[in-house]
Amino acid sequence: MRKLLPLDARNDDNTEIRGSNCNDEVVSSSNDKCKGMEIVDDFSKSDFQGEDEEDSGRGGENARVSAGEEVWEECGCVLWDLAANQTHAELMVQNLILEVLLANLMVTQSVRVTEICLGIMGNLACHEVPMKHMVSTNGLISVIVDQLFLDDTQCLGEACRLLSLGLQGSECRIWAEALQSEHILSRILWVTENTLNPQLIEKSVGLLLAMLESQKEVEHILLLPLMKLGLATVLVNLLAFEMSKLTNERIPERYSVLDVILRALEALCVLDGYSQEICSNKEFFQLVCDLIKFPDKVEVSNSCVTAGVIIANILSDVSDLASDLSQDLPFLQGLFDIFPFTSDELEARCALWSIIARLLVRVQEDEMSASSLRQYVFILSSKADLIEDDLFDHQFDENKENESLATCGRISNARTFALRRIISILNKWNSLKDSVEEKHVMEEHANDENIHRLLDCCHKYTVSGAE
Repeated sequence: MRKLLPLDARNDDNTEIRGSNCNDEVVSSSNDKCKGMEIVDDFSKSDFQGEDEEDSGRGGENARVSAGEEVWEECGCVLWDLAANQTHAELMVQNLILEVLLANLMVTQSVRVTEICLGIMGNLACHEVPMKHMVSTNGLISVIVDQLFLDDTQCLGEACRLLSLGLQGSECRIWAEALQSEHILSRILWVTENTLNPQLIEKSVGLLLAMLESQKEVEHILLLPLMKLGLATVLVNLLAFEMSKLTNERIPERYSVLDVILRALEALCVLDGYSQEICSNKEFFQLVCDLIKFPDKVEVSNSCVTAGVIIANILSDVSDLASDLSQDLPFLQGLFDIFPFTSDELEARCALWSIIARLLVRVQEDEMSASSLRQYVFILSSKADLIEDDLFDHQFDENKENESLATCGRISNARTFALRRIISILNKWNSLKDSVEEKHVMEEHANDENIHRLLDCCHKYTVSGAE
């Protein structure tokens, strides 16, 4: 660790740091790791919208690094990896690694050094004891927060990761207080909305998610100023951008970005006092509905599940929206297509059945034309296997030791109501199909076998559910 001292301090013979130097064998074995962690961005180009090349950051200022800096990087990469291990991490903080990293952050002009310092601390922050040392190290958190004002993508990503970990820990209030000023929160939102780098979008939104999911005291400190600064608008704009990318380009590295944006929006939807603004946003509602109708759900299954939960939450607050959705047949079909991805997520299955129940209760099978009714029947019968699989899984739900009884009750009620509506719709179809007057409309009727199988399945479940 002595080799990580700032150059000026390293040249001072009176400087002492407890602990061992990086030995030659470890440094040699870490060369490949260092190369793998090097900055890949082209710093002659900006990673932010509307930024001139000459302002793109400090990454291109020094084309050459000294031999001493190369050794520093190699040792830093070794410690970055070692910090992921709890035993090594605790030993490192005992030997003043945090003081060494703080000293570097205060004097370095190298974005690579800054990135490695933040990366080491990010791994240290995964462990309880090192995290407590961070909080107690005078001036460290404020210096970490200052790194948010760099224009280097890698440094910003590591800073966001480290701050997210701080907000998730037991000392979250201290980290929140360090972030609470308006100019810091504005900077976080600006970076989130303006970066062109998918990894930085993911990590900066991850920081916002950590704020939304943290303890109540963090919510009281950060949420009101964030909402005033336009948090909801920023997240919806990001969702719109990622949805356009998904529709037109389908870039796999962006799927995780879409997922974390939706998780942040989901968290915002359920926060008392803040949910109304986002739940009443028509663009947001349309975007999540479009995701439900996305055909290739395997690629973005987690995002589709989250979208389903969001829609269920919105409909519970704004039930009138279900009227138009009940006539959107591709949306209904898309809901059933999500079931295979929710087998281990009881809350998500409850959300899906809740939406289906809200839609089907608005289907007036006795008043609609046979051709319109046929479209609903076709979708229901074509999804008979998915419905049957979910009902089969239901028998195991109540036997799961860790599942909430309240959740089991909600999903049972929503599912039972939806199944009764399915029975009513299918029975109406069968009566029309047998009618002489309507036979000309029924020539391309839905598969009878699937209909009968689905009816039997629904009847069995509603009878057993009522017992």
